[in-house]
Amino acid sequence: MESKKNIKKLLRQLKLLKKYSSEIPLAAENWKTPWQTLISIILSARTRDETTIKVCRKLFAKYPNAKTLENADVKNVEQIIKPINYYKTKSRNIISCSKQIIEDYKEKVPRKEEELLTLSGVGRKTTNVFLSEMGKDAIGVDTHVSHISQGLRWTKNKNPHKIEEDLKKLFPKKHWRKVNSTLVRFGKSHTSPKEKDKLLREILRA
Repeated sequence: MESKKNIKKLLRQLKLLKKYSSEIPLAAENWKTPWQTLISIILSARTRDETTIKVCRKLFAKYPNAKTLENADVKNVEQIIKPINYYKTKSRNIISCSKQIIEDYKEKVPRKEEELLTLSGVGRKTTNVFLSEMGKDAIGVDTHVSHISQGLRWTKNKNPHKIEEDLKKLFPKKHWRKVNSTLVRFGKSHTSPKEKDKLLREILRA
């Protein structure tokens, strides 16, 4: 019974986070292919979503798939993605990642965590965000998820992997996919730390 009460409370808090958020477009969403989705998530690390979306539109207009990007000149890619943070490293990574997808996975982006983690520029957060976009049960942990999870006392950990494990224990599997996008939208909707913390306290009391 106590467990059911706790789950109801968690889902209510998730609903309130969504209620207090704007419908901000996220970098991982609404691309034509799984490859474009993966590349956009790689590029979005430490970069604003609105910047990533704009840059990815230009990138995919010139290089619409892994085949075209694997043969791209790194300097040309750098010029396109220059507004992105760490654009030089990311240029090399997305070209290398595209080559791996062509050579190792017959042009199809893998759907297994252990395979995704072998790709250049792909870490645990990128893997989980990608998998959730592909309809799999996964929770990607970034700075928004980390801060808000701690603020709502869902976790005491600061290590992203440990936060992910804590959240997986708390939420029923069928709700995992909602966690990242809901918390990221809330975090991006309230950029003032004071305002954000005030709302989190309200949600805690609800």
